[in-house]
Amino acid sequence: MVKISKEAALNYHEAGRPGKIEVKPTKAYRTQTDLSLAYSPGVAYPCLEIQQDPEAAYRYTDKGNLVAVISNGTAVLGLGDIGAMSGKPVMEGKGLLFKIYGGIDVFDIEVAEKDPEKFCEAVEKIAPTFGGINLEDIKAPECFYIEERLKRTLDIPVMHDDQHGTAIISAAGLKNALEVIGKDIKKVKIVVNGAGAAAISCTKLYMAIGAQKENILMLDSKGVITSDRENLNEQKKFFATDRRDVHTLEEAVNGADVFVGLSKGNVLSQDMVKSMAKDPIIFALANPVPEISYEDAMEARPDTLMSTGRTDYPNQINNVIGFPYIFRGALDVHATAINEEMKLAAVHAIADLAKQPVPDVVNDVYKVNNLTFGRQYFIPKPVDPRLITEVSAAVAKAAIESGVARKTIEDWDEYKRSLSVLLGQETKLTQKLYATASAHPQRVVFAEAVHPTMLKAAVQAKAEGICHPILLGNDEVIAKLAKQLDLNLDGIEIINLRHPDEQERRERYARILTEKRQRDGYTFQEANDKMFERNYFGMMMVETGEADAFLTGLYTKYSNTIKVAKEVIGIRPEYKHFGSMHIINSQKGTLYIADTMVNENPDTDALVDIARLAATSVRFFNEKPVISMISHSNFGSSTSDGAQKVRKATEIMQQQYPELAIDGEMQLGFALDRELRDEQYPFSRLNGKDVNTLVFPNLSSARSSYKMLQMLDADVEIIGPIQMGLNKPIHFIDFGASVRDVVNIVAVATIDAYVDKVKKRINAAK
Repeated sequence: MVKISKEAALNYHEAGRPGKIEVKPTKAYRTQTDLSLAYSPGVAYPCLEIQQDPEAAYRYTDKGNLVAVISNGTAVLGLGDIGAMSGKPVMEGKGLLFKIYGGIDVFDIEVAEKDPEKFCEAVEKIAPTFGGINLEDIKAPECFYIEERLKRTLDIPVMHDDQHGTAIISAAGLKNALEVIGKDIKKVKIVVNGAGAAAISCTKLYMAIGAQKENILMLDSKGVITSDRENLNEQKKFFATDRRDVHTLEEAVNGADVFVGLSKGNVLSQDMVKSMAKDPIIFALANPVPEISYEDAMEARPDTLMSTGRTDYPNQINNVIGFPYIFRGALDVHATAINEEMKLAAVHAIADLAKQPVPDVVNDVYKVNNLTFGRQYFIPKPVDPRLITEVSAAVAKAAIESGVARKTIEDWDEYKRSLSVLLGQETKLTQKLYATASAHPQRVVFAEAVHPTMLKAAVQAKAEGICHPILLGNDEVIAKLAKQLDLNLDGIEIINLRHPDEQERRERYARILTEKRQRDGYTFQEANDKMFERNYFGMMMVETGEADAFLTGLYTKYSNTIKVAKEVIGIRPEYKHFGSMHIINSQKGTLYIADTMVNENPDTDALVDIARLAATSVRFFNEKPVISMISHSNFGSSTSDGAQKVRKATEIMQQQYPELAIDGEMQLGFALDRELRDEQYPFSRLNGKDVNTLVFPNLSSARSSYKMLQMLDADVEIIGPIQMGLNKPIHFIDFGASVRDVVNIVAVATIDAYVDKVKKRINAAK
């Protein structure tokens, strides 16, 4: 685990803007009209609508996406009763987690009140503001009363995460751990060390998924809780045992199948672990020091299945796996409560997710290649992007089926897609690309199949149904790599282009290329030698129709691949140049940027071709192009050669395509600021329009622009490069692209190939 110093922690919270969260406006506010709509007099109308129908608050305010994280600071993160204000950094941190994992807005509220009655009264009075309430860091037994009362008196979801969050995640982990070793939850002996809010809730939930009360022993600071003890609260009484032969932790764990620690560090010894049953399950959840260290437990019993609350060991039980998604599902159906059915739905959704193939982003974060369900992985990782779709949907469905939802969901696939978009995992554009590609999968050649990223992308693209992959490379090397990465290559074609069996095909391709380029000095022998290269061979597969699209460039210099593409595939006859485009998806919309890869310093003619290609490509994505020709000057303010070539290209485009929304030359700031542009240059052909396509004057400015956006904004999605202007679907990959980046291009290439086929059929019919 990374060591955190006091200085570093204090600086993190103090530097720049103090704290960790802020409030941002979600509507326009620049003009007087905007402000009049936001406040007086416009705001009166939604107020009156809500007065007539309180449910309208979900339509006209943030209530449906707003959670209160409320604490009185009596049990803060193992620090104890440090006071409401002292606990504020924790509550802000919880708000940050709600936002980044669930897309949920949070007000953190610290209530300086220890009396449960008065605390509840304060919460009840502010509850109309919120769509849900997350109680946090309130000590037992008061927390039990507070939660139960608020659940009775309020008509919005209330959950004490310290109780139920740990319970839900650990129950999912227990369910899966028992499945791994083949033990029946109805028969296992469980020891729970700790009797606070979390321990009580965990144990009750274990019973809800099948654990038997008579097989459970619970301990507090005085030892095993037995029925003959005096002054037990109601929660402890429920779990008190009639057994008189066990009093200490050492006696309790002897022969036990499961140990769950929700107490303090270093209370479980190696000798105690050795006394447990075969394949013991140990959940040592005390933080920051667990009841026994991972190393000590595994040394004592190598057959142990273990979880802790720490990130540096397998099977971390982390509440962030649950609470953002539980509240997300509850909020989305305007639930009146978070009930037992919803909690159990979360348990099963989390447990089931651990059995599914792990996405590449999770493997990358944890620097592993093959996380698979088993002893080292029976709980999903907190960074798993599927948690929001699987858990939230399960909770929402359970809310509807159990009758606590005020809103129903009809299309669950669309709901899951909207959740992916919410957190920027996908956009509507990528969803549309995948849906279209999967409807018309094509044969796509992956040139660099011996690269882990390319191989993973090919397998993933096949699994998502968007293409039929063809892998180029040494079949033995690819098979070995697939085994290392735990990838299933069933049904995927592999071509070892250097194999003697491919000699006839190499020679056939060489003859075709020689005939095509004979006026460029090509000889058969030269062409035949080139067929031992992946790019030549793969592009010839597309050229001859033996494949539909081709991907390359992950570790090949793009200047070389561009040269090969020109030779083998050629540029469309209506153009003299070809280019590439990157798509930028952000919260402000979609931008198409050209040319980002091919033409280093285009002249006027090349810029005209790039602009024409850009317009065609934007239409390919079903958008109407609004093009700004970028320069360092605005409409003749500079007479430099660079500005003049952009100005001339713009004039040509406007003359040849009078219906096209295109203008320039102009600076980037004016291109993207419609109000400023319309005010300063009202004569522009772009007046009143939002620019969606940027044509840059040279390669360095185009490439630098999209790379800067990519580095500065983690929420920006980049799709590309997308090839424009070649005769066949040949697409290039950026160096350092992720698996998802490659799969995105596969989707584009598949659609490109399908559209190309449709056009050819239409032309043939004519």
